[in-house]
Amino acid sequence: MHALLVIDVQNDFCPGGALAVDEGDEIVAPINAAMSSFDAVILTQDWHPAGHSSFASSHDGKTPFETIEMEYGTQVLWPDHCVIGSQGAAFHPELDTDRAETVIRKGFRPGIDSYSAFFENDQETATGLEGYLRTRGITDLTLVGLATDFCVAWSARDAARLGFGVTVRTDLCRAIDLDGSLTAALDDMAHAGVRISG
Repeated sequence: MHALLVIDVQNDFCPGGALAVDEGDEIVAPINAAMSSFDAVILTQDWHPAGHSSFASSHDGKTPFETIEMEYGTQVLWPDHCVIGSQGAAFHPELDTDRAETVIRKGFRPGIDSYSAFFENDQETATGLEGYLRTRGITDLTLVGLATDFCVAWSARDAARLGFGVTVRTDLCRAIDLDGSLTAALDDMAHAGVRISG
């Protein structure tokens, strides 16, 4: 079985949001159109408590897009975004969420960020997505969504490492591209065995 994994198409990552990705809203309609081509549709949702450790506002003297060292490695500090229950955390209103069979929420642990749909950023704490896919008999994934160079890329690399067949549709993604992060992410995904299309 082949599933479409739709990464973080939420208001805060779209134009006008707290951590807006350029043209993030332009992929919504084509993602909806693609859903019928897959055996299953799975959505992920960034879901942070207020005061999350990845927010620059949680660290005195720090500004968004600076980095700090956490126990699990280097952490980019972000503007406050996708706070649990907020309008910013909601899916884009035009995303066809009715097609989704499950929603994986990530980043809800206050002390650790979570880019990947499979693991928190310590690469050890699982979200439960792998088990869901295995029990459903899903062997192949196509990833779309926001943002190419962070949550999409981390999810794709983890999926490949776990043995799934993985394709990233770059035409149905948009990137933050922070200091060359898009080129690095595309290279990393290719080396991990991810097929890049679009």
